[in-house]
Amino acid sequence: MRISLAPTVSLLAFSACLPAQTSDSVSPKEQCKQIIDEALHDKNPDTRMQAVIALSLANASDHWVGVLDGMLSDKDVPVRIAVVSSLGDLKSKKTTESLKKALNDDVPEVSFAAAKALFAQGDPAGKDALLAVLEKETKTSSGFFTTQKRDALRLLHTPGPLFYMVVKQGVGFAPVPGLGEGVSSMHALLVDPGTSGRAGAALLLGREKDDQTLEALKDALSDKTWSVRAAAVHAIALRNDPSLKDVIYPLSLDKAQGVRLRAAVGWLRLDSIAKKKRKATAPTAPTAAPRN
Repeated sequence: MRISLAPTVSLLAFSACLPAQTSDSVSPKEQCKQIIDEALHDKNPDTRMQAVIALSLANASDHWVGVLDGMLSDKDVPVRIAVVSSLGDLKSKKTTESLKKALNDDVPEVSFAAAKALFAQGDPAGKDALLAVLEKETKTSSGFFTTQKRDALRLLHTPGPLFYMVVKQGVGFAPVPGLGEGVSSMHALLVDPGTSGRAGAALLLGREKDDQTLEALKDALSDKTWSVRAAAVHAIALRNDPSLKDVIYPLSLDKAQGVRLRAAVGWLRLDSIAKKKRKATAPTAPTAAPRN
């Protein structure tokens, strides 16, 4: 009679995949901390990154924020980007300080991630950083980043995942019945390999209504990069301000199709809003008195 060993082998293989049992001398809390600590110090950057990502689920205590703050000096760029993302999830005064420190990272991808995270939290430093990327060399932007750093950020390719952040925040959405939200337009720009950091900044700043942002968007309409011009048209159109229709109309003759089409649709959008406002404010004709 032949006895099969397959079940025994399978059981052994399965048990090898299970985590080690917690010893009697180590509490579950200490065991969990040890697991995280070992992963954060692992030689494999993917393991360190996974540990950092997991910490986005942690409580926003000074301890965990301090751990993530220390990981901002990790030699691997994707790890540092993941750190910034997790810091953005653990919202506290300490995380804000760490994110501001990350703005000074030598790698543009890390700086841009920190700017996005701060902007999502409503911190003025995030908006200032995005404006510094969008604006040209002016007195409003010259002091935030060095020229070299700002140029690197402007040339930075905007990755597709930024689209999901934009959608999550509702940036650029138009909560107006009968008007498009422009999601497809944003998606097409943000997944295009040629889309730069300036275009991403323009889209992120789309909901900001202050004069400085508007002037920066107007200035971006003459940018030499088509994606920046297209993003500026997109952002201005979604401001739903009919007085801006003549600002974007010249772009309907732009040599780049992506700019030209957005400008044409944007002008029609703002013109329709203007007509509705005129109709709403037009005096109504007096009702004729009934004849006796």
